[in-house]
Amino acid sequence: MQTIPLVDVKAQYAPLIPELEARFREVLDGGKFIRGPHYWSFQEEAAAKLGVARTIGVANGTDALVLVLDAMEIGPGDEVICPAFTFYATAESIARRGATPVFADVDPATMNVDVGDVSAKITPRTRALMPVHLFGRPAPMEELVELGLPVIEDAAQAFGAPGVATLGAVSTYSFFPTKNLFCLGDGGLVATSDVALADRVQMLSFHGSRDKMDFDFVGYNSRLDELQATFLRLFLTHVDDWNRGRREAAARYAELGLGELVELPQDDPAHIYHLFVCRSPERDAIRAALTEAGIASATYYTTPLHLQQALRFLGHEPGSLPETERVALENFSVPLWPGIPVETQERVVDVVRSAVGAVTRA
Repeated sequence: MQTIPLVDVKAQYAPLIPELEARFREVLDGGKFIRGPHYWSFQEEAAAKLGVARTIGVANGTDALVLVLDAMEIGPGDEVICPAFTFYATAESIARRGATPVFADVDPATMNVDVGDVSAKITPRTRALMPVHLFGRPAPMEELVELGLPVIEDAAQAFGAPGVATLGAVSTYSFFPTKNLFCLGDGGLVATSDVALADRVQMLSFHGSRDKMDFDFVGYNSRLDELQATFLRLFLTHVDDWNRGRREAAARYAELGLGELVELPQDDPAHIYHLFVCRSPERDAIRAALTEAGIASATYYTTPLHLQQALRFLGHEPGSLPETERVALENFSVPLWPGIPVETQERVVDVVRSAVGAVTRA
């Protein structure tokens, strides 16, 4: 039986392999592997794509968050409000800086952070808000900005989503290989139109220095390497087409009737579907049927951040974020990538229909 993957990254880059090999050879021949010409060019091209003044390429998406918090001098005694329904790195970066992650519940319709709950949790110690553009759907940025605090956009899953990066003080990205814009390894990015903040992030990522001779800050060694930068420059020219392909695949699931069987992700014109995450009280039965049929699926954040062992010191108990905990119990994703074959999606829907029918008859 042929296995259907959750994401087929190779299907995206396979047509580009000859050019990727040529770029690899160019870097190999040039002998410049750190902060070379592609590193600087990618930063300029990414800034133009995102509509910001500056970007800084760093080693990964988690470093991007930590560097921003450091550059904003957020640390012990400070609070940063973020969702608990997200990847651990969001809160980890806050705690790593010695600040306190304050968790807000999510909007059940979008699975993004709930603005009302964010507003209710602001205190005199709140230094910033850190919404996540979850699964490629932009968070409600206009309402969050109106709360009057700096907004750090965790856009790890949303490169290229319209409007992302333009309203917050700063945004951060991951180029992990399954992301909308990906590299062939690890990589991350900080994007901002605050030039002073960009300068500080750039220096912090390079040991707190401009020239590795004089050091203004205690910094980090977190740089996007030259090979990944040259690959990203190529992929950057395709990301809009890839995002359109994701939206087309998402719309096709609705056309095929998947929404009659499970709750589909709420669409938005700016949603670029990093993942296609559905909801159902019958999640486990549906996933078991998919597995039996050779179709990959996944669940996300099934133990939300406020209940993770590493963050128990914050004192949260089950039931404290009810919508977050409900989403954690019901969410699951089905295969989606740019160019996913129609027959693959038809097969997914057929298996889900059979699984839901079996549960109904039982």
